[in-house]
Amino acid sequence: MANKSSVFFCNECGYESAKWMGQCPACRAWNTFVEERTSSGKTSSSKSARLDLETAVTGINDVKADKMHRRSTGFPEFDRVLGGGLVDGSLILLGGDPGIGKSTLLLQSMRNLSNSGEKVLYVSGEESPSQIKIRADRIGAFTGQMKLFCETDLELVSEAIRKVSPSIAVIDSIQTIYDPKISSAAGSVSQIREATSVFMRMAKTLGITIILVGHVTKEGMVAGPRVLEHMVDTVLYLEGERHASYRILRGVKNRFGSTDEIGIFEMEENGLTEVKNASEYMLNGRLEDASGSCISCSMGGSRPILLEIQALVCKTSFGMPRRSSTGTDANRINLLIAVLEKRMGLRMADMDAYVNIAGGIKVTEPAIDLGLLLAILSSAKDVVIDPYTVCFGEVGLSGEIRGVSQASRRVNEAKGLGFKKAIIPYGNVSSVKDVGDMEIVPVKTVLELGRAI
Repeated sequence: MANKSSVFFCNECGYESAKWMGQCPACRAWNTFVEERTSSGKTSSSKSARLDLETAVTGINDVKADKMHRRSTGFPEFDRVLGGGLVDGSLILLGGDPGIGKSTLLLQSMRNLSNSGEKVLYVSGEESPSQIKIRADRIGAFTGQMKLFCETDLELVSEAIRKVSPSIAVIDSIQTIYDPKISSAAGSVSQIREATSVFMRMAKTLGITIILVGHVTKEGMVAGPRVLEHMVDTVLYLEGERHASYRILRGVKNRFGSTDEIGIFEMEENGLTEVKNASEYMLNGRLEDASGSCISCSMGGSRPILLEIQALVCKTSFGMPRRSSTGTDANRINLLIAVLEKRMGLRMADMDAYVNIAGGIKVTEPAIDLGLLLAILSSAKDVVIDPYTVCFGEVGLSGEIRGVSQASRRVNEAKGLGFKKAIIPYGNVSSVKDVGDMEIVPVKTVLELGRAI
């Protein structure tokens, strides 16, 4: 006989405890423990149920790996983040803030797939068929056969997938699916873990691609147990400001491709559209004769993106100067200001500093350090930097400028957009080739920046 008992789970990270606690010892969140009923019992085992080790254990050289079959979503930006397209038998998790465009992106992708002849099943636990139809009419005409199924019961959803036998299935969202055999409410740790486990087995055994839509917490993480991200093959996040037009699709886990790629979309009246030239999109509308503005180059996976970095340095009105940043780490700004004060003798103890990366994109790559430093220096000295100059490089605490990866691709991207001069680390000079008449200015330390600009 199974013994029924109750345990406590953390809603944020899935930590399990035998008793309720005010603060989770794993993620340090407060008041996140919920009680759930569990059942435990002894499982019977027999020799006939045991594995035959001689047939189950296989040498690595004896395994035949079939070439992965990928399906294009009709969005090259989406395919780039996925590693080339949707892989058969894969389980994909797409997260993002409410209203960011997750359902719109998937509905557009499923429209492209169904119009190309693929069998698609769209399962919605949050919207009715009429609501989905209204969004579909706004996106465009559906010439293919795409099936809709609005249900939250895990058993019925599983049965529908087996009966329809689609090539791609979308579950929107995983937090609304519940198993009647589990007494806890939908969206709890046990429900999400069980539903994800069922969909994972179906994806592997039936060879279909299943895409799960996940809600996020106020910290921006996918709601539910942390094991959810470990179980799936690919984890994607759709980021961006709700009131801004751009959206960035970023991969944080991908068993079938790179996690460094990003896809840039723009939200329009009829849905999401791709941004073909990200650099031109980010530089649109900049002033060429304003101080405190500098163009730097960051890598979005394998694609270079030119960014406008803006800085505003002014006299402080309080005893302690303010340091504010948008789009990059504020601690990095404090570090670069300290380098300017120590290595260049620039006094900023009585000045406020505000830094912004235009376009709303968030960048954490150290290669934009040189651009951040030049923008702050330009605003502090009220000197206009040549608008056709691009720079990149990592700044160290000793004032040295370190080399970065893929310097040649960064310079060629700037050259293609009409830039005439590139300030790069001295260590990257040998790797920069075939730049034509573009002027290359190598620098070793921050003291050389004055002569460079």
